[in-house]
Amino acid sequence: MSLARTIGRESGKELLLGNEAIARGAIEAGVAVAAAYPGTPSTEIVEALARVAKDLGIYVEWSTNEKVAFEVAYAAATAGARSLTAMKHVGLNVAADPFFSSAYTGVEESFVIVSADDPGMWSSQNEQDNRIYGLHAYIPVIEAPRPKDLKDVTKAAFELSSELKHPVMLRSTTRLSHTRVVVELGPIRRPVTRGRYIKNPSKYVLVPAHARRMRKELVEKWGRIERRLEDFPFNAVEGEGKQLIVASGVSYSYVREALEYLGLWGRVKVLKLSTPVPLPRKLVLRAVEGVEKILVVEELEPVVEDQLKRVLFDEGVRVEVRGKDLVGYLYEMTLDRALSAVAKFLGVDYTSPEPLVTEVPSFVPSRPPQLCPGCPYRPLFYVLRRIANMIATRRGKELEPIFTGDIGCYTLGMNPPFYAQDTTICMGASIGFANGLSHVLGDRLVIAVIGDSTFFHAGIPPLVNAVYNGAPFLVVVLDNRITAMTGHQPHPGTGMRATGEEAPAIRIEDVARAVGVEFVEVVDPFDLKTMQRKIMEAVDYIAEHRKPAVVVVRRACALLAVARARAAGFEIPRYVVDLDKCTGCGICYTAFACPAISQLSLKDKRAIIDPELCTGCGVCAVICPFDAIRPEKEYDKEKWESFWR
Repeated sequence: MSLARTIGRESGKELLLGNEAIARGAIEAGVAVAAAYPGTPSTEIVEALARVAKDLGIYVEWSTNEKVAFEVAYAAATAGARSLTAMKHVGLNVAADPFFSSAYTGVEESFVIVSADDPGMWSSQNEQDNRIYGLHAYIPVIEAPRPKDLKDVTKAAFELSSELKHPVMLRSTTRLSHTRVVVELGPIRRPVTRGRYIKNPSKYVLVPAHARRMRKELVEKWGRIERRLEDFPFNAVEGEGKQLIVASGVSYSYVREALEYLGLWGRVKVLKLSTPVPLPRKLVLRAVEGVEKILVVEELEPVVEDQLKRVLFDEGVRVEVRGKDLVGYLYEMTLDRALSAVAKFLGVDYTSPEPLVTEVPSFVPSRPPQLCPGCPYRPLFYVLRRIANMIATRRGKELEPIFTGDIGCYTLGMNPPFYAQDTTICMGASIGFANGLSHVLGDRLVIAVIGDSTFFHAGIPPLVNAVYNGAPFLVVVLDNRITAMTGHQPHPGTGMRATGEEAPAIRIEDVARAVGVEFVEVVDPFDLKTMQRKIMEAVDYIAEHRKPAVVVVRRACALLAVARARAAGFEIPRYVVDLDKCTGCGICYTAFACPAISQLSLKDKRAIIDPELCTGCGVCAVICPFDAIRPEKEYDKEKWESFWR
């Protein structure tokens, strides 16, 4: 059954990803507008909503970045439409400006902000606890204690926001978002998509005179929000005893399993907490009655622990509170961490199990993440490495180009044999970093490498800055026609919207020229000679004119091209090695490093191509100096080429 039919069914039970359960909860709550920018671990929420949008009458969009997505949903909520925006934790950094303002103005209907945090940094550049944003901005934070609660917690978040006329953050984590769980489907509430905006400048025009008044109103409202959360249905006090464990969000699942493992479930009091911000004071005071000591179990920062200590101090309750000293600050919760903390807190014996593997055997080959076979980024990095080596040979290793990288599949260019990412900081920082480095490194070449979706997200302002301030560096924009890393979502350059309609395709080279870049070229990465020549022309231009230059490297993601070909019934061409011609030079599997190509054997260095991995890109045949690689059989090259555009 398709995801659209699964998510959009009226009743029954379905096995859903946690993010899909959030989407289903939004559907049952009557969401009318959903906007997001893709980012793991949040992507599947709006992706699921996009698949049922037309059938259910929901407006869904992939926005250019999280700030824009936030403002789209926020605006709709001020006009009375139930709205949702979803983003990974660092996305909220991008959207922080309107996030804070939304608490001042409030909304007219539900506005739910899903922040999918990534404890352990499984797919992120940092680890941050976005519950702190809720404390800072005076926006309540709701968490699901178990994956199976995600759908109903989402519905509760919508109802809470509607009642309070205030934005609500629904915080998920990687473990919640990417766990599959059986979900009981409830009735679907049809969205009200026709909004009504009532002009009210004293509320929505945040000039200082208005903001001062609203700041006071917000602080007063915060107390009402806290009291409203006292009876939030997913908070509960379970078990009994003289010891209390306060478990926030998904940590509750680990605490419960730990107590069951130790045979102590029901004999220790547990506060299951789904409202970490603000902490419901009366609920806490009821839970601590008769308790001699407390353990707070939560991932990352001591958000609940600090609030709890303040409540107890204010109320004159003198009781020992343990937390981060036993649980720790780093990475995501595990059962072993929960068991260790709970056992120490309760004074019971527990020894962590010995790891099944203490060291990786030397005969196991290293398998770092790598670019896919046929990836158009590989020939670019191959050429960039050749150019870097050439410059280092001519001018000295100390003047080898610096590659400022960005967030995307191409971050893998940092790995050998390319070594073509020297910095990766955040979205758009490739160009921003290159601005700064180019002004302090003299005539040392700086090359910013950024993807197409990332360029639209955060690359345009620093490019404008480079033109305005005369920063001499090269921008290489990798346009693979899709937002690839998060699962092939469209972006403004693809000519398609989230729900499949055609849209104007905004050309990156047109944007570059429009902001004043004088040297702009578009090249095909499979045409290696032309690509290298154009990049070297850009390097010469920068050296002579001391201005920025842009080279757009355009060819579709190999996975996208192969999917198009298969959908059209086209047989994927495979390439083979003529072993009589192959000399075993290794260029194809060492310098080019295609994962579909390997050494024939330990003793025989000639190449062999795995037909199961080969995507028929043919670049290996271009780089082979001995003409030893060819197609297995003839194919329609023009037709095959059309799938890569």
